[in-house]
Amino acid sequence: MLHYYHIKIELRLEAIRVLRSRLQLREKLKEKLVEALQAVLPIVAIVLVLSFFIAPLSPSVLLCFLLGAVMIIFGMMFFTLGAEMSMTPMGERVGSAMTKSRSLPKMIVIGFILGFIITISEPDLQVLATQVPSVPNLVLILSVAAGVGAFLVIALLRMLFSMALPPLLVTLYAIVFVLAAFVPKDFLAVAFDSGGVTTGPMTVPFIMALGVGVASIRSDENAKADSFGLVGLCSIGPILSVLLLGAIYKTQPAQGESGAVSGVATTVELGKDYLHALPEYLWEVTMALLPIVVFFLIFQVISLKLRKLPFMRIVIGILYTYLGLVLFLTGVNVGFSPLGYALGAALADGWKVYLLAPLAMLMGWFIINAEPAVHTLNKQVEELSAGAISAKAMGMSLSIAVSAAGGLAMLRVITGISIMYFLVPGYLIALALSFFVPRTFTAIAFDSGGVASGPLTATFMLPFATGACEALGGNVMTDAFGLVALVAMMPLITVQVMGAIYVVKSRHASQESQLPDFGDNEIIELWEAC
Repeated sequence: MLHYYHIKIELRLEAIRVLRSRLQLREKLKEKLVEALQAVLPIVAIVLVLSFFIAPLSPSVLLCFLLGAVMIIFGMMFFTLGAEMSMTPMGERVGSAMTKSRSLPKMIVIGFILGFIITISEPDLQVLATQVPSVPNLVLILSVAAGVGAFLVIALLRMLFSMALPPLLVTLYAIVFVLAAFVPKDFLAVAFDSGGVTTGPMTVPFIMALGVGVASIRSDENAKADSFGLVGLCSIGPILSVLLLGAIYKTQPAQGESGAVSGVATTVELGKDYLHALPEYLWEVTMALLPIVVFFLIFQVISLKLRKLPFMRIVIGILYTYLGLVLFLTGVNVGFSPLGYALGAALADGWKVYLLAPLAMLMGWFIINAEPAVHTLNKQVEELSAGAISAKAMGMSLSIAVSAAGGLAMLRVITGISIMYFLVPGYLIALALSFFVPRTFTAIAFDSGGVASGPLTATFMLPFATGACEALGGNVMTDAFGLVALVAMMPLITVQVMGAIYVVKSRHASQESQLPDFGDNEIIELWEAC
């Protein structure tokens, strides 16, 4: 009889837990929907104002854009929730299990394999491969994946042995810029773009969580700070890979492909465009998630052995991630890219050319909030810093960075200035700042560079620059490409400047707290004595 009541109580408790979980999930979905609306609606408003009053656009392109915006909103909602439920706990548990093994060779092998398969699964890498025509696509993809794998190993070893990040960054970027001097100029912009493109929505949540998992085993005071920096170091691998390929493949790359698209005549054709693209992105995202899921399942059987409830939560999170990425990538590539190109071309006509830089800055300010991985970074920074670095402050610093990068990119499109005139001083400033701000801010800054240059930047801002460049008669490979590189570089400066301000304020607050706390009578007595 007691056994019967015990089972009945257990069933009721299980039902309560399921109901609570469903209510929490519903609240989370509402929260993510609001975040997505706040991120995407400002971009939609800017485009609508421009299209109605300044830059005339085809109604079919505008309608395609609006449908894409709806898909992006729901895609962001599902992706951010799914990443929280699956990618973050997966990365943390794998990182923790790797470190617990205490086997350095095992960590190196697993780290390289993880970096390799995650990079191959990154959808934006396929886009990058088509932008370097003189290098075979498979060669470029495998080289970039190997670069990320190798640098993920370097990043993990840095965490294990608590190596200082600034000297390592100075050494690696010195190698990058020395190698850049021997590479044809047509490769430079694409090479530096590759560093941002390959750290996209798939790579960032998993790698950042992997760092948290590895750091959780360490008990020293710098463990949390060292959990950042993995994405920043992994971004260097693709740059070196493409530069090396540029030195090997001496043939000149062809002109970049035009982003122009013909408008659709009817809404039926518009629907067919999306339905035609949907299977392609279903397959892309399947191939993107499959290596990570298979790796996790093998790790689950061999090492993790999670209980049923946490394991099912991760599985549901993977399904949300899958749905979100499919919707997001379809909306961005089908709806946003054509409009970005058409808008850039329309604004390059006559007096409107002077609006290119300020409008790129305005769009850059808002567009960073629509990058899926940015929300993951901001939340993790706030949690690991115990609120000392708020998500709002991080968002503000990234908005300033991407806004400035958009303005500089348009300046290059108009004038044809070499990308190196911006990258060399920019990285010198960023590396110099790394010796004067706390190590946490340096690591977060270099992570932010990879996170900020996500799929929306590559598929909306880059076509915008390409459309303007072609309309002005410029060279797309040298003048338009490089925008992603500038977006990846500017957060290195703005986040570290935020760190310097934080240090000054902390010192000022500590000095004030050390002053004696006088009451009114004591202040009057001191004043009379003076």
